[in-house]
Amino acid sequence: MTNVTATIIAAHGRHYLAQTGTIKLQCVTRGKKSDVAVGDVVDLKLTSPNQGVIESIAERKTLLYRSDQYKSKLLAANVTQLFIVVATEPGFADDLVSRALVAAEAAGIAAHIVLNKIDVVESLAKTRRRLAFYAGLGYPVHEVSARAAPDAACATLSPLLAGQATILIGQSGMGKSSLINLLVPDADIAVREISAALDTGKHTTTFTRLYRIGEDTAIIDSPGFQEFGLYQLTEGMLERAFPEFEPCLGHCKFYNCHHISEPECAVLAAVKAGAIAPMRHALYQQLLHEASQKLY
Repeated sequence: MTNVTATIIAAHGRHYLAQTGTIKLQCVTRGKKSDVAVGDVVDLKLTSPNQGVIESIAERKTLLYRSDQYKSKLLAANVTQLFIVVATEPGFADDLVSRALVAAEAAGIAAHIVLNKIDVVESLAKTRRRLAFYAGLGYPVHEVSARAAPDAACATLSPLLAGQATILIGQSGMGKSSLINLLVPDADIAVREISAALDTGKHTTTFTRLYRIGEDTAIIDSPGFQEFGLYQLTEGMLERAFPEFEPCLGHCKFYNCHHISEPECAVLAAVKAGAIAPMRHALYQQLLHEASQKLY
């Protein structure tokens, strides 16, 4: 049987859909392995004209995943940027936004925040104030209204997506699906095709899928989730995933400082001086605690 190289465009359980050129192939892993992510470039051994077995995964440029105490969940491989979609309403969780930003930093992926539903003017000023904090940390914030001003939303986001592999994440209700339908022609048809191929029935929102736009642009849509565990990050990775910590690193009294309660800690001094927000330092402490609880 022939071997082909393909990109994983959807995953549901241990069933995957890969694409090579215009051909889509259903594929599985050998044994019980499920360490394949959407965006992975794989070597497939064809078992029929439209089915194959994943023999190997090419080296990943980036890998984005979340994990809790017990298991990890691969979100996407080889992405170059992360768009966190929030909205004026319903309200979004700062904890999820902050954790997604930390995950992006740790994975070496550029992060942007997309504020949707800016036509809901009564909540706009308050939401802008909340997002100004993240803009102050250096993360770009883009304002759109997918439903009320679709053309303007496309004009804002399309140039940012061109030539990139972008994953969109966000809580349910933020309008991520509306944005995907706007940015990806025939997205609904593609989802139906993928659902049929993976036999997911009506569970079209529970799997991650990749859409190609032209030769060099990909958009990955992930299921809405409310929690973003980062148990996989080590202490060294964590301190470097907070860009505002960087000027302090290497300036603490103790070389192995945990930045929690040590004397003459440069990070704690920066918190006290107002250079690091207490909310961000509290998140760092929480993530450090979670990483120490890992069981797997």
